[in-house]
Amino acid sequence: MANAADSVWSGRYSRQTRFAPIGEAGQRKLADACVLIVGVGALGASLAQHMVRAGVGEVRLADRDFVEPSNLQRQMLFDEADALAVLPKAVAAANKLRHINSAVRVEASVVDVNALTVQQLAAGADLVLDGTDNAATRLLLSDVCFQRHIPFIYGGVAGAQGMNAALVPGRTACLRCLIGASDGEGEADTCDTVGVLSPAVEFVASLQAAEAIKWLTGNQDAMRQTWVSVDLWSFRLRESALPSGREECSYCGQGHGGNSDANAAAERDDEAMHSVVLCGRDTVQVTLGSTLNLERLEKRLSVQSFPLTVNRYLVRAKLPGGEQLVIFPDGRVLVQGTTEASHAVRLCKTYLLERTTDDYLGMEGSVRNEQGSMA
Repeated sequence: MANAADSVWSGRYSRQTRFAPIGEAGQRKLADACVLIVGVGALGASLAQHMVRAGVGEVRLADRDFVEPSNLQRQMLFDEADALAVLPKAVAAANKLRHINSAVRVEASVVDVNALTVQQLAAGADLVLDGTDNAATRLLLSDVCFQRHIPFIYGGVAGAQGMNAALVPGRTACLRCLIGASDGEGEADTCDTVGVLSPAVEFVASLQAAEAIKWLTGNQDAMRQTWVSVDLWSFRLRESALPSGREECSYCGQGHGGNSDANAAAERDDEAMHSVVLCGRDTVQVTLGSTLNLERLEKRLSVQSFPLTVNRYLVRAKLPGGEQLVIFPDGRVLVQGTTEASHAVRLCKTYLLERTTDDYLGMEGSVRNEQGSMA
C-alpha cells in the first residue's frame, strides 16, 4: 500500500523539474530549504501557496492578525469558515497548506513581528518573503536579513499598483538605503485606505515567488537586479536598476557584512511596551507586557455579560461602547473601533487588568503610529 502511495506522489513535481533551470537538483535544493514569510494576508497567503506547492522543505508563517470577512476578496487561502471562527491568519493558512502538501513542514506563529521576536523567527531561514503591510516592519526585516546574509524579497500592493525587488546582501542596497530610514509615517496609500485589486496582488506575489525560487534552486545569476513598479489597471510597468550597498551603511555597505550586533535592532526599536495605531483599520494594537490566561479571561468577561467569541488562539469581546477587544495569549490586544491609542489603553486597563496591577505596565508613555505602505 505504501508503495502504491509513493507511486502516486512520485510525479508531484514532474512539471517543475522538467523546467531546465530547476531540474532534479534544484528540486532537492528546494526540499532542503527554509523560508520565512512575514505577514500572511493577501501577498503572504499567495506566497505561502507558491512555496508549499513548489516543495520548499520548511515554510514558516508569522502574522499578528486574524481572518475577517473583508479579507476574503483577495486573501486566497481563507474562506468564510475561517472568518466565522475568528482564526488567526497564520493558523488558518497553515491548516490549508498542510492539506496542499503534507511533505512540507509548515510552522505557524501568531506573533507581532518586532525587534524582540524577529531574530528567533529568522534563525536558520534561507530567505525571507515580505507579506507585511507597513514600512517599519519591512525595514526591520531588511536589517535582519542583511545582518544574517540572506535575501529579503520585498513586495507591496495598494490599489492596482505594486512594487517588487529582491534585496540580496553583497549585491544590492538594503531597503533602508533605498527608501530612507523613516518608518513610513508620511506614506498614505495602503490597501485599507485606497483599496486593492486582487489580480495586482497575485501579479506581485508571482514576481516575489519567482525570485525566491531562483535563489533557492541555485539560479542566483538569473535573479533580477531591478526595482519593478507596475500599475496593473493601465498596465504601465517600470524597471530601475538596484544600486549596490552604500559604503557607510552598517547593513549593506561593502566590507561591513551587515550589522553583527544581534541586539542592535532591539536597542533601536523595542516594541514590547508599544501601543500601535494600525493605519487605515480603525484599530489600535496594545501590548500589555505580560502573557494572558485566556480561560481565566473568558470567565471574567463572561461575568460582565459581553458577547464573546472564543477559540484556542484568542478571545474576542464586544464592549458596550461598540469597540471590540481581540485578545491573544501573548499579551497583545487589538482594540477595534478606535484610532485613539490612549482610549485603547484605557479600555484594556478597565476590562483586562486587575485593579491592583492597573498601573504597573506604564503603557500611557509608549504610544506611536504605525503607518502602512503597501500590502
